[in-house]
Amino acid sequence: METGSDSLKIALISEVFSAEEALIACLQEAHKQGADLAVLPELPLNEWSPATRQSRTEDAETPGGWRETVQRNAARRIGIAVLGGVIRVMHDGHRINLAMLIDAHGDIAGTSEKHVLPDEEGFWECDHYEPTDNPPRIIECMGTKFGVQICSDANRPTAAQLLAAQGVQVILAPRATSPSSWNRWRLAYRAMALTASAWVMSVGRPRPEFGVEMGGPSLVVDPMGEVVLETMERISTVEIDWRAVKDARQSYPGYLAWPAKAYVAGWQEILNNQQK
Repeated sequence: METGSDSLKIALISEVFSAEEALIACLQEAHKQGADLAVLPELPLNEWSPATRQSRTEDAETPGGWRETVQRNAARRIGIAVLGGVIRVMHDGHRINLAMLIDAHGDIAGTSEKHVLPDEEGFWECDHYEPTDNPPRIIECMGTKFGVQICSDANRPTAAQLLAAQGVQVILAPRATSPSSWNRWRLAYRAMALTASAWVMSVGRPRPEFGVEMGGPSLVVDPMGEVVLETMERISTVEIDWRAVKDARQSYPGYLAWPAKAYVAGWQEILNNQQK
């Protein structure tokens, strides 16, 4: 993206990878199409281990692990920013689902942890990693304020509203979902875009894994909640215009205040009741 540009071109890559060469090939194609940033699905270099309750040591890694290194090297080699992720082993031994925004130099611009974990057949995520207590924060990269909502986080939209109050411009939503549930996800993403006055873009794991139904379209929603791209293509690109964010925030509901004090008081009451 050129400095001072009114737009950013983003690629959605609906694919998961077991080798660095395959990731590089997809990033090369996205770069050829003019993309400044490539968004990958949830845990793009992992098999879908939550298909079972059995967690494995090899699915997770400490900082600087091989999956992180592959994604950073690929971004640097192609010269494109990448939204990827890993199962991260923390210093105390617990594991989290971590999204990483990597810039075109291969440096990590920022990370975001998954807050809301499903616990059901084919999606036994509570057995593989833990939810975070850290509030979501914007990640500034390429002159843009990004936020990340990993899969199920979109169905508890409080975090997206917190990002909106921080001035987020683009919410990236990597996911692993079944195509049969797509209409509900589509509705959640449209509502998120409209109420946050931000671009929302989501890309999912593309095919069934270990008997778990997986798939569904890549989606881009503008800041007024209108779908501008919905496709089953493996690689798709869209150019987003910052003027759409400005226009949305000057109209309804974009100009409404964020009553942070009232929200904090309400959530504190709920927390106090849960701790009794």
